[in-house]
Amino acid sequence: MTNYWGLKVLVVEDEGLVALMIEDMLEDLGCEVIASAARLTEARGLAATAKVDLAILDVNLAGHPSFPVAEILRERGIPFVFSTGYGQNGLSDEFANQPLIGKPFSIKELQRTIAFALGR
Repeated sequence: MTNYWGLKVLVVEDEGLVALMIEDMLEDLGCEVIASAARLTEARGLAATAKVDLAILDVNLAGHPSFPVAEILRERGIPFVFSTGYGQNGLSDEFANQPLIGKPFSIKELQRTIAFALGR
């Protein structure tokens, strides 16, 4: 399994237990979770200012799409992965080609999706 030691990650997930699971998986892969956000406003602020190498974004944050967060990350040149239980249908056309991981997922699936997002 690829080790991502020192990779700084932002996690955007509105379900507390799912966020903890993702954070644990990331840490097992060697990543450093810099920040975690559960709401759109907080996530947008972190996306604009946090010094991260990658973000994991839940597509649906308490009924609001996370696409504004993705736009900020894209403008900053920060790779990101969408996380969703809705599959490819949950993404807008604008983000149809972004890396996507379907919930629930394993650590191996997360590792492969991160590698794809980072172009490895």
